This record gives sequence, structure tokens and C-alpha cells, in this order.
Amino acid sequence: MKLCDTPGMKLAAQIKLLPTPEQAPALRHTLEVANTACHYIRQQAWESQTFRQFPLHQLTDSAVKEMFALTAQVIVRCISKVADAYKLDNKNKRTFKLHGAIAYDGRILTWHTDKKMVSIWTVAGRASIPFTCGKRQLELLQGQRGESDLCLVKGKFYLFAVCDVETPKPMDVEGVLGIDLGVIQIAATSDGGGFSGGAVEDHRRKFAHRRRNLQRNGSKSAKRKLKKISGVQSRFQKITNHRMSKILVQIAYDTHRAMALEDLGGIREAPVRRKQRARLAHGSFFQLRSFIAYKAERRGVPLIFVDPAYTSQTCPACGGVDRANRKRQSVFLCTACNFSGHADTVASLNIRDRAIVHWPMVSSLRA
Repeated sequence: MKLCDTPGMKLAAQIKLLPTPEQAPALRHTLEVANTACHYIRQQAWESQTFRQFPLHQLTDSAVKEMFALTAQVIVRCISKVADAYKLDNKNKRTFKLHGAIAYDGRILTWHTDKKMVSIWTVAGRASIPFTCGKRQLELLQGQRGESDLCLVKGKFYLFAVCDVETPKPMDVEGVLGIDLGVIQIAATSDGGGFSGGAVEDHRRKFAHRRRNLQRNGSKSAKRKLKKISGVQSRFQKITNHRMSKILVQIAYDTHRAMALEDLGGIREAPVRRKQRARLAHGSFFQLRSFIAYKAERRGVPLIFVDPAYTSQTCPACGGVDRANRKRQSVFLCTACNFSGHADTVASLNIRDRAIVHWPMVSSLRA
């Protein structure tokens, strides 16, 4: 069992830029020049086996200044991008897309949130570019700190700004809400509620079938259609996870309870039947869990992760553990005391009870 503890919460605000027809090519060319510089820097890093940022800066700074029309601070960010890439893996040469994101800091990017404008450095000089965003994103920008990434997504320019978010102290709780994450039923609560995965699965099957047929066709129009529907399933899954996580956190907040989830690290390595692999791959357990985690922290709702072992085979009434207790995917019937219920709800009860037992602050609570 472990508590979710994320000191100093940071969230990314997604801001859409509205460049003029003259400014857009300058932004695009800036990405191209910066990433070409990254390509040169990564080659020098690989040949000299110099991967740490400061030694890499000493090795490449002068040459990059002579070769590329970039300001000194942009060069620093390019070197940092290469060094960060090699932190992940210095056994293989890294590659950088021509229009990959580049980072901006306060010296080369200034936010004017009152005017909804940014002053940003480009290879054509400083440019004042208006932006648009929702109310929530604008609120996040009030806490903007550190770097912002300039990205080109399907022909549109975005800034992803790192923002500090104030979070309340964990609230006093009067119980624990157990939540079991699954595939057939995406989330089941110890209150007996839940969210079916039927709509997500139908959506996945629909677009998987459509992609397969278009790929088999292979015509130019089919390829255009494939490009058009790219990402539709992932966006639908993301929206669904946002809605579910918001509802779950609100339930816990309104009832003054902590939230308990299974620690599902390594779930993708678990053996599953071939027919279930695609469904499990699109389950987005980590995404849903991360949405629950940051939403809970923003509301001051404590979050607990517990050992998932045998939660679906343990009887919450007598404590008996038996694989035979799980009669079917959705049916639980204890072989010892005949306690019965929906299998996912039973699992959520066990998750709740484990959190209560192992967390001293609520060890005497039952809810």
C-alpha cells in the first residue's frame, strides 16, 4: 500500500496560437532550423560519447552559433533537448523530427495573458502572436512557470505551458471509496456504482474495422480518410477517462472519503488471451489513474494505492480466498460462506478494506 504523493503539482496548459499568414511560416522555419541544429548536436554527442548537458554545451555551442541562425538561448534549449533525449538511452543514436517540439523559456517567450498575446522569438525576429484557449486554460496560465513547448500539430501551432497549481491540504476523511479498474467494467466502486466499458469497446471495434478496411484498400482516398480519422479513438478514450475521473473524485469529495485504487504497475506484462490483447491495450488504465490522481489532489482528496493480489478472489465477508469464488467474469460466490455479488463490486470492497486496514488515519473507519 502506498499513498499518492505529488509535491508541487504542475499541469500543462494547451494554448492554440493564431499566427498571421506571415507569422506561420516563420514559426515553421524556426522549428525546422532548431531541429536541424538538434540533429547536428546529437551527431557530435554520439561521436564523442558526450551526453551530459554542460560538457555537450562546451563541445557544440560555438559551432552551432556559426552554422545556424539561432539566438544563444534557443541553442541552450536545443542542447538541453539532445541531452535529455540521451538520458533515456545513450546506447542508440537519437533522432529528431524536422517539426518536433522545441522548448522556450522566459528569455525567448513572454506571456501577456491580459491581452491573450505571446511575444515569441522566431528566426524572422520577435513576433507578437494572439492565442485562444478556454477559461480553465487561462486560469492555469496565471501560474505559468518555467518552459513552454512550441508544437506543430496537424498544421496548427500550440504552446504547452508548464503551470504551478495550488492544491489544498488533504481533507479530513470519514471513510474510503474503493475503486476497481477493469476492461468490461471500466470502474466499479465500493458503493455499488460503476462505468461500463461497452461504449468504449464499441467505438474501438468500429474504428479498428474501418482502419483495417481502408488499409486493405490502399487507394489515395483511403489514405486521406485514414489520416482524417487518426487519433479519433484515443481522443474518445481520453474524454471518457476525464469524465469518469471527474465523477469519481466528486463522489469521494462530497462524501468526505479518501480514494483507493489497485497499484496496477506491470499490467501490460500480464498474460492474456489473444482475443483480449487489443482490448487490454486500449484500456488506458494508466491514463485513467493519472487523471484520478491529479483531480483528487486538486480537490484535497487523499489517494491510496493497494496491492491488487487476489482482490477479485477474496470474500469481503469471511476473508476466504479461493479461485473458485469467481464463478464468471461478473459473478462472485464465496464457496465458504455463500456471500455473493458482482465480481467487480466485490473487488472494490476488498480494495477499500485493504486501504482502511493499512492506512492509520482511517484504520478505525468503515464506510
